[in-house]
Amino acid sequence: MTKASWGQDMKAHTASACDGFRKTDVSRRHLLQVGGLGLLGLNLPGLLQGAESSRKARAKSVIFLHQFGGPSHLDTFDMKPAAADGIRGEFKPIATSASGIAVCELLPRMAKVADRIALVRSMGHTSKNHNSATYYSLTGHAPPLDDIRLRDTPELFPAYGSVVDRLAPAKSGMPTFVAYPHILRDGSVTPGQHASFLGKAYSPLLITQDPNGADFRLPELSLPANLSLERLENRRQVMRLVDAQTELLDISATAQGIDKFFDKALTMLTLPKVKKAFDLSKEPESVRDRYGRTTYGQGCLLARRLVEAGARFVNVYFASNIGGRTNSGGWDTHGFDGNAMYPILKNYLIPITDQALPTLIEDLDARGLLNETLVVWMGEFGRTPRINVNAGRDHWPQCYTALLAGGGVKRGAVYGASDRSGAYPASDPVKPDDLAATMYSLLGIDPHTEVTDPLSRPFPIAQGNPVAGLLA
Repeated sequence: MTKASWGQDMKAHTASACDGFRKTDVSRRHLLQVGGLGLLGLNLPGLLQGAESSRKARAKSVIFLHQFGGPSHLDTFDMKPAAADGIRGEFKPIATSASGIAVCELLPRMAKVADRIALVRSMGHTSKNHNSATYYSLTGHAPPLDDIRLRDTPELFPAYGSVVDRLAPAKSGMPTFVAYPHILRDGSVTPGQHASFLGKAYSPLLITQDPNGADFRLPELSLPANLSLERLENRRQVMRLVDAQTELLDISATAQGIDKFFDKALTMLTLPKVKKAFDLSKEPESVRDRYGRTTYGQGCLLARRLVEAGARFVNVYFASNIGGRTNSGGWDTHGFDGNAMYPILKNYLIPITDQALPTLIEDLDARGLLNETLVVWMGEFGRTPRINVNAGRDHWPQCYTALLAGGGVKRGAVYGASDRSGAYPASDPVKPDDLAATMYSLLGIDPHTEVTDPLSRPFPIAQGNPVAGLLA
C-alpha cells in the first residue's frame, strides 16, 4: 500500500475545514483587491502537484456522465421481457451490434454502438436517498448515513476528479478537473461535488452556464478590458508585499491556497488553448447538431473538447434536480402528480440520451480518443422492478446498471447479471467502491493510495478493488 505525503501542503489546503469561515472570507476579500479575480480563482482546480502512480495507465481522461435521479435499468439497458406484467414495462428490447446485448427500443443509436461499450448489470448498494446515494456515486465512498438530510461537509470524501487532481494532475496547463453545468441539489446541496478535505485548490473548475446558450463563455478566464496581464501581475506583487508586512501568509493557510489559485489562474490566462477548448463556436454546425442542441448534448460535446485538450476528469451532470414530474430535470420517475413515467422516458429522458451518448462515443472513436478516454454513464441507483400504483418506479439501489466505454475496458461486453426481475445481482456484484477502484486503476493511480484528512487519519482513495472482468 502506498501513501501520499501531504506535509505543509495538506495543512494549507484543509485549513478552512478546521478554521471555519473567518479566514476564508478574509482571503476572498484579499483576492478581490487584485482586480476582480474572484471570478478567476475561486472555482479553479488545484495545483499541478502530486505523484503519479508507477502502474501503467490505460486511460488519460475520464468523462463521468452523472444521471441525477436514478435511471430505470429495466427500461433502458437491462430489460426483462420475460418478466411478469407490472415488471417488464411498456418498452420492448431490440438487438444491438454486440452479440447477446439487447437495449430498449427507444435507444436505436445506442444499439449501433453497443459493440464499443461495456455494461455492468450488477451494480448495487443500500443507500435509498438521493443525496446519500449520489455522494456514493460521485466519490466511491459509502455515506456515513442514508438520509435525505445528509449535508455537504468538509469531513466527507472528495470527488473523483479532486483525487485525480491531487495525485495525477494534468500537465498541459489545462484544468485537471472540470464540472458543469449544474450544482446538484435535493433540498440541500448534494455532497461529493468538490475537493472536501483535500482543500479548495483541488476543487473543480465549476461552470454553471448553459453550454447550449448562445452567450456561453467563460468569464473565469476573461480579463476586464482595462486590465492587462502586466497590470494584473503588478497588482499581485503589491499583494505579496502587503502579505509580507502583515505576515498574512504565515497565519492564514487559506490565503496561501488562494495565492496558488492565483498562480493557476495566471497560467490559464496566458494559454490560448484553454479558452479555445471551451469555445464551442469552433465546432462545425453539423457536429453540434449531431450531439443535439440541448444543454446535455452540448455538454457532452464540450467534454470531448476538454479531454482532447488535456483535461483529466470531466463531470457532466444531466440535470440539477431529480426531476420526474415534467419534461425537465432528472430521472426520478416515481409517477408524480399524475405524470406517469413512460411518457417522460419516451419524450424526454431517453431521446436526449440516445442522441448525445452514442454521438460522444462515435466522435471519440473517430478521433482516436476512445481508447484513452474512459466514458462512464450512471446514476445513483436504479428503479424498482415492480411498477407502482402511480405508473412509475421507485428508488432501488440494490441492483442497477452502469455503462462504460473506452479507456481500457472491454468492448461489446456485459459484466455481472441481475436476477430475472432485475431486483438483485445474480452474479458478480459490483459496488461503487469497486467502480471507483477501476477508474483510478485505469488512470494509472493505485486505488489503495492513502490520503489524510484534517485529523491526520489515513484513508485509501478507494475501498474496493478494480473489476478485472471489465478490463480489456
